[in-house]
Amino acid sequence: MSTVPWRRGCGGGDGVFEDRNEAGRKLAKAVAETVDAPNADAQVWVLALARGGVPVAAHVAAQLHAPLDVTIARKLGVPGQPEWAFGAIAPGGVALFDDEVIGAAHVTDAQQHAAVERETQEMQRRLERYRDGRPEPDLKGAVVVLVDDGVATGSTMRAAVASVRQRHPAWLVVAVPAGPRDTIEQLRGEVDALVCLERPSPFYAVGQAYRSFPQVTDEEVQRTLASAWGVGG
Repeated sequence: MSTVPWRRGCGGGDGVFEDRNEAGRKLAKAVAETVDAPNADAQVWVLALARGGVPVAAHVAAQLHAPLDVTIARKLGVPGQPEWAFGAIAPGGVALFDDEVIGAAHVTDAQQHAAVERETQEMQRRLERYRDGRPEPDLKGAVVVLVDDGVATGSTMRAAVASVRQRHPAWLVVAVPAGPRDTIEQLRGEVDALVCLERPSPFYAVGQAYRSFPQVTDEEVQRTLASAWGVGG
């Protein structure tokens, strides 16, 4: 297990990164400097969690001279409180649930099923739009660097990790610009290496680490992937 040595991130919502591009450039250097793949001959893939992770991951892929691809994990929000996650889903039929939240929020079986169905449809819609018929990369035996613009509870990242594991990579790295200590410590036990630049304290939300944090659009994701894939237009 390897990690970047912790630095105390700034708190209070001041933002340690100007935007996702600056975070991506800094994260790319840290990944290149600290992550040593066990097999130098292994194919390296940078896999972005769409949407917010795509502009960050593009810089990591460029730094590593590695191909960029995309995956999606969707949070399952408590009815009436969508930011409070009771679980998450990811491709390959991955569905993770937080029994403690389900109990505390009194989420019924019917509500769980409805959320899974709704978010699965949205996940498929986005994957079809972003991939535009392009086949998924073969990750078997590869080194995979899974990138997002940050983690909070870590529910979607854990689902993404479980999904990527199904594709049998040789080595799996999670790389994020920011996240809270407890979430990062949980995640690092589930992957082969973890890179995190900042841990704002107190931690409220991923956007706290950024001075500019607009929502990434479907069109931005498509443009970034088209550029990485050498697609014209």
